Amino acid sequence: MSEGRKVLVVDDEPDVLLLCRVNLEFEGYEVIEAADGEAAMQRLREDQPDVVLLDVMMPKMDGWQVLHAIKTDEELRSTPVVMLTAKVQDQDQIRGWSEGAADYITKPFSPLALSQVLQDVLATDSEDEERRRQMILEKLQLLQNP
Repeated sequence: MSEGRKVLVVDDEPDVLLLCRVNLEFEGYEVIEAADGEAAMQRLREDQPDVVLLDVMMPKMDGWQVLHAIKTDEELRSTPVVMLTAKVQDQDQIRGWSEGAADYITKPFSPLALSQVLQDVLATDSEDEERRRQMILEKLQLLQNP
């Protein structure tokens, strides 16, 4: 299922890039890397990945800015984005889901689970993704305002 699929991994931590690359290549993904948001936008346009794995806290252009740029760009908006971040607060997750993230993984994460998350995201059509995102967003908001 992952064979020949391209994933863009965007993170400014070399260890995270290495961990993701090793695990995802083992699962058959072609891995493209970027260490900051500006490089990510360039790689998105050049390489047209099937999915983006995106950190939030990065130099030049943070993950929120990259997510916003992807989701407001007519050519890129259909590219699913999975947030991979240490930002674990409810308001951070609410922001990610409401701005169009297809999934949200918090660091530290299981490298073995990474491939399954990407497979699930890639197997979900855009209507199902939107329904799932809205459901998760509603639940997170309910938890914040009981």
